Amino acid sequence: MADDLTFLSVAAASRLIAARKLSPVELTDACLARMDMVDGVLNSFITPTPELARARARQAEAEIARGGPRSAMHGIPYSLKDIYETAGIRTTGQSRVLADNVPQADCAAQTALAAAGGVLVGKTTTWEFAHGGPSWDVAAPPARNPWAPSRSPAGSSSGSGAAIAAGLCLASMGSDTGGSIRLPAAACGIAGIKPTYGRLSRRGILPNSFSHDHAGPMAWTCEDLAILLGITAGHDPQDPACADLPVPDYRAALDGHAKGLTIGVPWQWLDHEAPISDASREAFQAALDVLTDLGATVRGVTLPPILEFNDSKRVIAMAELFSIHERDLRTRPDLFGASLRFRIMCGSLLRAEDYVQAMRMRAQLASAMQAVFGAAGGGSVDLIALPCAEPAGLLETSKPEWMFEAPSYTAPFNVTGNPALSVCSGFNADGMPFSLQLAGRLFDEATVLRVGDAYERATAWRGRRPDVAALARQAVPPPEPVAA
Repeated sequence: MADDLTFLSVAAASRLIAARKLSPVELTDACLARMDMVDGVLNSFITPTPELARARARQAEAEIARGGPRSAMHGIPYSLKDIYETAGIRTTGQSRVLADNVPQADCAAQTALAAAGGVLVGKTTTWEFAHGGPSWDVAAPPARNPWAPSRSPAGSSSGSGAAIAAGLCLASMGSDTGGSIRLPAAACGIAGIKPTYGRLSRRGILPNSFSHDHAGPMAWTCEDLAILLGITAGHDPQDPACADLPVPDYRAALDGHAKGLTIGVPWQWLDHEAPISDASREAFQAALDVLTDLGATVRGVTLPPILEFNDSKRVIAMAELFSIHERDLRTRPDLFGASLRFRIMCGSLLRAEDYVQAMRMRAQLASAMQAVFGAAGGGSVDLIALPCAEPAGLLETSKPEWMFEAPSYTAPFNVTGNPALSVCSGFNADGMPFSLQLAGRLFDEATVLRVGDAYERATAWRGRRPDVAALARQAVPPPEPVAA
């Protein structure tokens, strides 16, 4: 029974709770039991909060008994990436720099989710300050992929992706500076959306790059993401980057089809500039065929070279990362893991001219991206489709030079600010998930989620989960890799 409960989607669990067929206490206890059973292998939580979770579940149960649920998250167990500040609960950023940091106030997202009646079960593992990892020389060991613990769950919202896939919680909030929601979602076979820049408040979230940081939800389905986004999105006057725009009913937009939509594919990226493997290409084409069957038209589009997006992003991000951590790097560098320490140091070598020119390039790239989307109709596209990345590889110590290697399919949408989603699009011969990335017009998360939801309904991938019984049989995690 516990397996059935922990593998419910947010939407399904919410319906059962509303119908009085499922108790928030029962659901929370099932998630906590799963945590006890497998998180010694997965390391997906750095700070579990079982006592608080049980208290809030009991409170939710009493509230629902009196007046029914006040939101679809009422009584639902969720987690927060450990860069989201939580009053009275450690927020470490997975770093020894903040090993004993206990904030006095909740971040904006936690305030919204608590008001909606959600049940916080803990803070999930991240790469150090959402940037340097995976590492074994930081506050806690990195998370592992529940589909195969020797594989990476990607990052930096790694614990969130692993915890959802294995049923330790039903949803989580992550952050995305270059793909850190979408890449763990892809590696762990769940759904995750990076909303438009400014759609969610970042107040109370430890920064990585002011220009590229996005907060967003992660869950098992796009319908779940629509629920979470509806609760957490909205204007926050205390976040100067937060847009003052109305929040649509994302869930109401999920109509199960993609009729009349045009989906663009930048084939020059896939064919020439950053080729993907044959297996990933086949899975991607199969996903496009499903979208065509759902009523969409797929055609090629031309965007600036992918390396321009990646170069602009990296220069800006490195400069801003250094500005955030400079004092601690100079006064107590030994508290940083080697991976992040070297990455921060790279930012110290950049000139003001480099940063200014990268920002100018960013503006040009964003303009080119918006021109491809254009206004609805008129030969423009409604969405852009890409993979997120290759299926998860082995979990191994991050090398500093990795940030300068192959270009990323996810980073361009951090540069431009467009909303972008990852959904599972199948499994490779090793049983690791493939991913489909869908990006849309600025502030049009509704269309992105609509098509992602339609794809999920038309395919069988949401019916497959990691073998948690096999995870539970592993007494200890696989050996730690040796640093290069």
